[in-house]
Amino acid sequence: MSLARTNTELGDEQKHLDEVVEEGQVGLAEYEQSKLLGEITPEQNKRIQRRIDLFILPLFLITQTLQYLDKTALNYAKVFGMEKAMGMHGNQYSLGAAIFYIGYMFAQPGWSYLLGRFHAGRTLGVAAIIWGILVLVMVWSKTFSHVMVTRFFLGVFEAAVTPGLSLMTAWWYKRGEIPLRQTIWYSAIGWGGMIGSLMAAGITKVRKIHFPRSRPQLSDHPTPRWKLIFYILGSLTVVIGLVLFFFMADGPSTAKWIKKDDRPAAVARVAQSGVGMKTTTFDWKHGMEAMTDPKNWLLSIAMFGSSVPNGVLTNFSGSIIKGLGYSTLNAALLDCAGRSLQVISLLIAGLVATRWANTRLLMMTVGNVICVFGTALMSFLPFTKQYTWARLIGFWLVNCQSIGFTIGLVMISSNIGSYSKRIVTSSCVFIAYCVGNIVGPMTALESEAPRYQTAAYCMMAGYILKTVCHCLLWIYMWRENRKRDREGPADPVQAADNGMRGMTERENRHFRYVL
Repeated sequence: MSLARTNTELGDEQKHLDEVVEEGQVGLAEYEQSKLLGEITPEQNKRIQRRIDLFILPLFLITQTLQYLDKTALNYAKVFGMEKAMGMHGNQYSLGAAIFYIGYMFAQPGWSYLLGRFHAGRTLGVAAIIWGILVLVMVWSKTFSHVMVTRFFLGVFEAAVTPGLSLMTAWWYKRGEIPLRQTIWYSAIGWGGMIGSLMAAGITKVRKIHFPRSRPQLSDHPTPRWKLIFYILGSLTVVIGLVLFFFMADGPSTAKWIKKDDRPAAVARVAQSGVGMKTTTFDWKHGMEAMTDPKNWLLSIAMFGSSVPNGVLTNFSGSIIKGLGYSTLNAALLDCAGRSLQVISLLIAGLVATRWANTRLLMMTVGNVICVFGTALMSFLPFTKQYTWARLIGFWLVNCQSIGFTIGLVMISSNIGSYSKRIVTSSCVFIAYCVGNIVGPMTALESEAPRYQTAAYCMMAGYILKTVCHCLLWIYMWRENRKRDREGPADPVQAADNGMRGMTERENRHFRYVL
């Protein structure tokens, strides 16, 4: 087919494409154009995939790493005496950790909508710049009240990141490519944990450091070590926010680093998933459908179950390891070892789920079972020197919790059609995430330090709940696939068309769930 003929046909369809834009279905015009250009060749598919991997994965990975470090900076600052400097006592540290998730919970639905309504890169960049500034503001906090206010707004602006990146991954990648890519960028929490531990270990070696003072007579007073954490992380976050604002593309249909001739094919690749891309408008009917969907509630309950232990680990990992009898330096290095397991387990699960079809829920279940075993060691082994290493191994094993969390988010991007429905489902799941992370730190009672027995029991219960929900989710989607197969064979082309026109997976009978 000649290029001239293609342009003529596109001109004849201009009225239809204008209607597409009005409906807010981003990428649909390019998808229609791709039909006229023929099938994507393997070489073209590989070229596009490599370009996306080169530009998108590093940005997602770095952004998620800084988000995790900024969120958990309080954990490291506690080790270096921030709690004492602020005059915190009782459960005030736990409240400071928990209020982050209150801000996160209220802001997250709005961010998911804004990322669809406006340019995603600029929206995410603005959020990153502001939360980086808030991390720097922590340096000037002098009281518990200051910490609470700053942490609340930190949660508000960091709420754009993990939910946003999960939704955005489905704009760039085919359904079969998502598990590995999502586990790669979400392995940032493991990398972030290692970087944070090494940073803390390095700061233990710092004797004195002086920042310029407005009053020379104060220049002899060294900057407290805990403040160095916020100086470093806040500055880096502002820089990455500027990079996102100026260089992050809104999607494959507008990415300048994808050749113009390849953009329709880049959109067509994503369309094969049958769930569409993003819309600039919100469909209330599809939003309400999400509220009656069993998948939404099973994913949300599972997320709550996993987030209770996550709330403990995020804010008390250093204290738990130090409580086993290790110095601050050794506790940081041992935590780093656990984070290494987190990265390795995530990448293995992502590779398996990408290489073999319908193994996603299997990988989630394996990760959950490992976590149950790890928390059993923490819960029931005697708190004596003889069992120190066994308890430490149990603590390391719970880092496998990220498998269920990450691939659970893949379930939203791969199995929920209509961007409006994905927004609502994602919001419900992350509200459950926030509630769990609020509850989690409250189970770590100061009176039980350093063993935190109640927290260990609650962690194990959360993992068991998560495992049950994932098994029920597998049964539900497997039965639904069987039911649709009895109705007739699926047409992948029609499934892609329906998805790009904003149909939900319930409405799109040619859609099949990936398990």
